[in-house]
Amino acid sequence: MPNKTLKNAKSARNDEFYTQWTDVEREVQMYIEYNPDVFRNKTILCPCDDPEWSNFTKFFVLHFKDYGIKKLISTSYAPKKRIIEATYSATEFEQNNSRYDESKSINNGKIFILERNENHKENTTNIDQLDWDYLSDDGDFRSKEVTNLRDEADIIITNPPFSLFREFMTWLIEADKQFLIIGSLNAITYKEIFPLIMNNRVWLGNNYRFNGGAMFYEIPECIADLEKVREVRKRDDGKNVYITRVQGIRWFTNIDHGRRHQPLTLMTVEDNMKFSKHSEIRGKTSYEKYDNFDAIDVPFIDAIPSDYNGMMGVPVSLLDKYCLEQFEILGLDRYIAGNRTPNKRFTINDREVYARLVIRNKLA
Repeated sequence: MPNKTLKNAKSARNDEFYTQWTDVEREVQMYIEYNPDVFRNKTILCPCDDPEWSNFTKFFVLHFKDYGIKKLISTSYAPKKRIIEATYSATEFEQNNSRYDESKSINNGKIFILERNENHKENTTNIDQLDWDYLSDDGDFRSKEVTNLRDEADIIITNPPFSLFREFMTWLIEADKQFLIIGSLNAITYKEIFPLIMNNRVWLGNNYRFNGGAMFYEIPECIADLEKVREVRKRDDGKNVYITRVQGIRWFTNIDHGRRHQPLTLMTVEDNMKFSKHSEIRGKTSYEKYDNFDAIDVPFIDAIPSDYNGMMGVPVSLLDKYCLEQFEILGLDRYIAGNRTPNKRFTINDREVYARLVIRNKLA
């Protein structure tokens, strides 16, 4: 089922979902463990991130020195263009700065920069060390100004607007940069995105292991749907933070991590028929085949046979556990050549099955 929270957000162009610190830390640490130098001497751009709310910016400021980051750039979208405009007020930090401009504060985006300073003697960095200014435009990632920052950066990391995910991914790919971003699991089926996954240019991160593939987001009080609020917290500045749960969220990246190289432990066809925990598999003599495509249907990830080297249709959630050395991705049901009902899902006994990824086991 589609996630109603995301669906409603897209309809209303409500993109004020802020990633929690723990989710940023948990995901980033996975890349650091695999490659401790992944961010060393790199320029990181967070192009949808106001440090007042963004834990991406705060996190990379805190770890600026120990990760060896060369430069951190964060940009924010103008309040005038956001749903929070009606409740917006400039922070005391901004108002007390000589650069403060009341008109620009609401009509322009902002840019925040932290650069390596060899003369800096302290071992830690903090948010107050960010140098900031107003952008000349509203801070939309598609603007020439932010696109130029994209071209300067080595890695782009953010939670882009849910309503603009396709456009944001296109904007990323055309720059040929490394990235780590958040989006809906449904995005893997988009025509613009699935070919990137199939051709090993984009893959999923690690957060499916936590909260059942959901994320708990911070949202401003002005847009909080109290029926969906799980918790209310008080920030240091006294403002309330409302926590809501959004199902079916994943990290999308092209930065390597160790889980991509961990093969699944699988049973043979014979053992699946005898011992599978799934009644749909156990006791049968073979896997079912599709009416409209020449492949077997494997409805559960743990039922993928270790000794079958033909084409298989499996749940798209395999991408959460996909091992580059173990599987070859051949296509997606509705788009793959050979589907005798193009643009439609596979069927078994005239019954349509849920979305299927077509794979082959390289190790069989």
